[in-house]
Amino acid sequence: MTSSDQQAGDAGRGDEPAPRPWADPEEADVDGAHDAFPPAPGPALPVPPPEDTVVVPADEDPVSAAASELIGGAPGRHALLGVSWWTAARVLAVITVVVWALGMVQKVPCYDSGWFYGASAQYDHACYSDIPHLFTLRGFNLPGNIPYVDKIPGSTDPTMQYLEYPVLTGLFVWGAAQLTPTGGGDVYREQIFYLVNAGMLLICAVVAVVAVSRTHRRRPWDALLFALAPVLALDGTINWDMLAVALAAVGMALWARRYPVWAGVLIGLATAAKLYPVFLLGPLLVLCLRAGRMREFGQAFAGAAVAWLLVDIPFMIANFSGWATFYTFSESRGVDFGSFWLILTQNGWLNASTNTINTIIAILLVLCFLGIGWLALAAHRRPRFAQLAFLVVAAFTLTNKVYSPQYVLWLLPLAVLARPRWRDFLIWQACEVLYFLGVWYYLAYSASPNQRGLPPDWYHAAIAVHILGTLYLVVVIVRDILAPAADPVRADGSDDPSGGVLDGAADVFTLSGVRVQAAPTDATRPSGTTSYAVGSAHLDG
Repeated sequence: MTSSDQQAGDAGRGDEPAPRPWADPEEADVDGAHDAFPPAPGPALPVPPPEDTVVVPADEDPVSAAASELIGGAPGRHALLGVSWWTAARVLAVITVVVWALGMVQKVPCYDSGWFYGASAQYDHACYSDIPHLFTLRGFNLPGNIPYVDKIPGSTDPTMQYLEYPVLTGLFVWGAAQLTPTGGGDVYREQIFYLVNAGMLLICAVVAVVAVSRTHRRRPWDALLFALAPVLALDGTINWDMLAVALAAVGMALWARRYPVWAGVLIGLATAAKLYPVFLLGPLLVLCLRAGRMREFGQAFAGAAVAWLLVDIPFMIANFSGWATFYTFSESRGVDFGSFWLILTQNGWLNASTNTINTIIAILLVLCFLGIGWLALAAHRRPRFAQLAFLVVAAFTLTNKVYSPQYVLWLLPLAVLARPRWRDFLIWQACEVLYFLGVWYYLAYSASPNQRGLPPDWYHAAIAVHILGTLYLVVVIVRDILAPAADPVRADGSDDPSGGVLDGAADVFTLSGVRVQAAPTDATRPSGTTSYAVGSAHLDG
C-alpha cells in the first residue's frame, strides 16, 4: 500500500475507531462485551474532494491531453465553473448544436432526393431516416388523425393497424405534425416534417448533454464525450430515440441531486417514450438494497409508476388495442437487423420460431440481470449507479432480436458516466460507426438491382464489430467495478457522484461479507493535508 493509499484508508479512523453506521441490530452491546472488545471497523471510503473541485479531462486523460494540443494545450480558467459566462453547460450546448448541424448536413443527399426518388439512393449515401417516411405511412399527414385512437390509413398488416411506438413518442411525433404546414405537395411536407422533428430532437440532445454535465458535479466536462460523439450526428435523426435519452438523462441527474421522486417521474416518462429506461430501476433496486436506502428507491419507483400511468392510461381507456400495438408488435416481430440472431438465422445455424426466440431472449436477459445483480451485491465496493445502468441496457441491446443503428444513443450518456475515458469511448464509437455504414450498405446491396453494396457475409462482420465494441466497454466497466482503483471517476477519492443518496453511504447488506464504511464526516475527518488524487486500492478486494 502506498502512502497516499494509507492516507485514504486512515481517513475515517483518526485517533479513535470510526463509527459503524452499517452495524446490524444483533451487534448491539450484550453484557458489556463490546465495551471490552470493540469490533474492528470495516474499510472506510476515501475522503472525497471538495465540492468545488472540477476535473479537467486534459489533466487526467492522455488522449484528451494530446488532443488539447490542437487548440493550444490544456484549458485553464475557462474550464472551471462560474468564472465566466461560458460555463460548461453553455459550451457543451453550443458544441452539441454544431455536431447536430453536421449530422443534418450529412443527410442533405437524402433531404434533396434520396428519401423520395430511387430505390437505394438513401442507402448509398447512408442518410436514411424513418421520420419523413412515417409522416405519410403512419397517417400523420392527415389532419385530425389521432395516434392509437385512429387506425393507420390503408394498413393491410393485421399486426400494424395502429402506431407501433410507445405513447409519449407518438404524442411527440403528433405534436411535430401539428407544426407542419398543411399546404404543398407530399415531398415538401415530408421535408418540413423532418426539419420540425430535427429541431425538436435537437432540443432533446441539448437537454441531455446539460443533464449529463450536471450528473457528476465535479466532472462536467465528461459530457464533452456526448457532445462530440460521431453517433450523435449520424444517428440523431434516424428516429425519435433522443426524446427518451433526454428524459432518462434528466432522471439520472435528478437522482444524483437527491430528488428521488422527480428522478422516478422522469424515468417513468422516459419509459413512456421508449421501453429501455425502465431497466434503470433495476440497478437502483440492488444498490439501494445494499446501502439500506429502500425508502428512496420506493419513492423513485412510485414516481416512475405514476408518471407512466398518467401518460398511458388515457389511451388504454380510449382504445386498448391501439395502445397495446407497441407491445404486441414487439412480441410478434421476427429476427431483424443488427442482432447476432440474424447471423444465426441467415447462415442456417438456427431455425426456430419467433416465440421460441422470444423465450430464449427472455432467459438470457434474466440471466444477465441476475449476474449484474450478483455483481452489485458481491463486489467489495458498491458499484456506481451509472456503471450498472450501462451494463443492464447493454445486456438488453446485445440479447435483443433487433439492433437498429440509433439504439446506440440509449447507451451514449450511460457510457459517458460509466467510463469517461476517451480511448475506450473512441474504440466503442469506431465500432458503432462501422456498423452504421455496414447496415446501410447492406440494405443498398439488397435493394440495388445489380447488388452494389455490402454482401451478407460482410454485413455479419459489421454486426460482430458492433457486438465486440459494446462487449469491450462492458468488460472495462466490470473491471472498474472489481478494481475501483482503475475507475477514473473514483481516482480522486469520489464514491458515486451519480448515486445521489448512495454517494458515500455505508453498506448494510452484501454477499461478500465486506461492508464498507461511510465517508468520514467533518467531525471525524483527520487533520492535516489529505491527498485527493488517491485511488481505491485498499478496497479492490
